[in-house]
Amino acid sequence: MAQTTSHILMVRPSAFGYNEQTAESNAFQTNDQRLSREEVRKKAIAEFDGFVAALKEKGVDVIVMQDPEQPEKPDAVFPNNWVTFHEDGTVILYPMYAPLRRLERNEAFIESLEKRFFVKRRLHLDYLEAKDIFLEGTGSLILDREHRLAYACQSPRTNPILLDEFCREMDYDPVLFTAVDGQGREIYHTNVMMALGETFVVICLDTVKDPDEHGLLLHRFAETNKEIVEITLEQMLQFAGNMLQVSTKAGTPLLVMSEQAYRSLRPDQIEQLKKHTDLLAVPIDTIETYGGGSARCMMAEVFLGERG
Repeated sequence: MAQTTSHILMVRPSAFGYNEQTAESNAFQTNDQRLSREEVRKKAIAEFDGFVAALKEKGVDVIVMQDPEQPEKPDAVFPNNWVTFHEDGTVILYPMYAPLRRLERNEAFIESLEKRFFVKRRLHLDYLEAKDIFLEGTGSLILDREHRLAYACQSPRTNPILLDEFCREMDYDPVLFTAVDGQGREIYHTNVMMALGETFVVICLDTVKDPDEHGLLLHRFAETNKEIVEITLEQMLQFAGNMLQVSTKAGTPLLVMSEQAYRSLRPDQIEQLKKHTDLLAVPIDTIETYGGGSARCMMAEVFLGERG
């Protein structure tokens, strides 16, 4: 089972901006008042377009969908939270914590993909929003596809019961743990403190305080032959945990991150990563500041089989 894909869905934003509904549980968001709302929107669109161009230049197949202008969706640039596309033909729709973010689910995007890729079933987990039970896609889930492990840190956006349901449906084993930031707050998404590649894992182990959970993670990484690239709390706050390894059309592994994340890494960490993969850093400062998400959040992997 492949850990990476060259097919990446990205959503070009129409109304990007600061979302007060998500800020309550997302310590990475900042409502910087120095720019007007329109300036923020324009900068985010320019950063998005530059990101797409950089991926395409490296040989990644980027499938761009345009976010409809209405209703306004400030976080539409982060599609990996509401949908995942799996190698067995399953498309999963997820329950979202913030009511504004529930508007991002877009049937037209899925129908467009179906023209090129095989979709065999839809798994709707989004009905659990009515019960205040949430699991936000590959924000909540870090998937080791080869070894069928689903890593997740518990938070208001990541419910253990729903993690178990995902694992039953998709034949994964759950690896649940608790992760907190320097102020003791639960980390809202697993993908800001951990990124899993084919042969390595980038992780902020300082966030995992429970000795048993800490040991469990180390055990899982050892038995699956993942070299640990450990990042600090400060590096995590600069989105060094929010990376995604993709592959080019030629099959070359490529670890994608923001420029802020790259700048936070020490030379030894960069060299450690380069043993495993090529690196690509893109400037997305506006999206990181106001959206509280980074490069990984902007990419939804498409593992569906291609037609023809």
